[in-house]
Amino acid sequence: MRTALLAWDYPPSPSGLSTAAREIAESLVQAGCDVTLFTLDRTGRETAGGVSIVGCAIDKASGLGRLRLYGGAGHLAAPLAFRRAVLAEHAARPFDVVEATNWYAPAALLTGRHDFALVTRNSTPAAFSRDPATSARDRIDGWAADRLEIRQAKGSAGLISNTGEHARRITAEYGLTGLQPHAVVGLSLPPGTLARAKAAAYPEARSGEPLRLLFVGRAEHRKGFDMIMEAAAILGAEVDRGAIPDFEVRLVGVPEGDVPADLPEPARRRVKALGRMQEEALAVEYAGAHAVLAPSRYESFGLVYQEGIAYGRPMVANALDASGREFVGDTGAGLMAASDTGAALADAIRPILTNDETRQSLRAAALKAAGRFNRDTLGRETLALYAKARQAS
Repeated sequence: MRTALLAWDYPPSPSGLSTAAREIAESLVQAGCDVTLFTLDRTGRETAGGVSIVGCAIDKASGLGRLRLYGGAGHLAAPLAFRRAVLAEHAARPFDVVEATNWYAPAALLTGRHDFALVTRNSTPAAFSRDPATSARDRIDGWAADRLEIRQAKGSAGLISNTGEHARRITAEYGLTGLQPHAVVGLSLPPGTLARAKAAAYPEARSGEPLRLLFVGRAEHRKGFDMIMEAAAILGAEVDRGAIPDFEVRLVGVPEGDVPADLPEPARRRVKALGRMQEEALAVEYAGAHAVLAPSRYESFGLVYQEGIAYGRPMVANALDASGREFVGDTGAGLMAASDTGAALADAIRPILTNDETRQSLRAAALKAAGRFNRDTLGRETLALYAKARQAS
């Protein structure tokens, strides 16, 4: 089977979507597919991990580059670039399946064709990640992005979501009929990540040194970043009073400029923004962490849950997130904030800071829960959905 995958970026670009794209691509290669991946973060052609990679970066000075500057209509630039690149390859050697993420709908202009099956793999919809619109342009931009995502989803021959609850939310958000094949397929972690995680010993809690709390993600509301800042202020004040052990919150993916300027001093002294990191540097952060903070209000899957659990690090998640409840709460791999407030998050973090037995117990549960998803199941279950989509198209 010849498959095209559409991705916004691809390793070594350090992002969750990039990691997911490589896992999907290389799992399909492992399953015997001929995979070509189209990505917007580069130009040229290369091969890596058995995947043919085609760069589709948009030149800022080009017509599509200028189109991107317009509110609403600018969201058409990327789908147009992907459509041009995919159809040129398809004309030379046809694809059986084209798969794309739902996020900002890169395949929105590839719907309606019957010479290949279009499959949408759902991550978090753009609407779930945006801050509330503050201007007319923002509202138009959001409306356009949402309409393109709906167009792509409804025009797909098949859909993939990461959990059952995610599939339900996607069906409701996009107004789907439920007639399209819609599979639940969990994502895997890279073999290198699993090997590094397995080899990483748990760090000692040394007297006089702060415990390390790791956050990996963007400084956005959906990720619960505001909760972390509030919890750091609450717990930092408790440290200053001598009530609990000291800690440091290490923020991967967050530049210094995203840390609130008005953060109270007890929190500011304990927050360290590290910016974006490549895989090797991120592995060092996971290995050195005593716990991982992942208080997202919503995750389609939550690779950070799987990464933290693979390292055997106690997790702190948010009870509002179904994936957090499934992967962290139900497995006992961590503690849950009862609500999406800084105070609730502080309540969940406090036992981890104050009790070594709690940390060790959560670590044992995390290690027991690790390894649930792998490339074999990812490739096999994806191909099963592809077969249904090809029959439906």
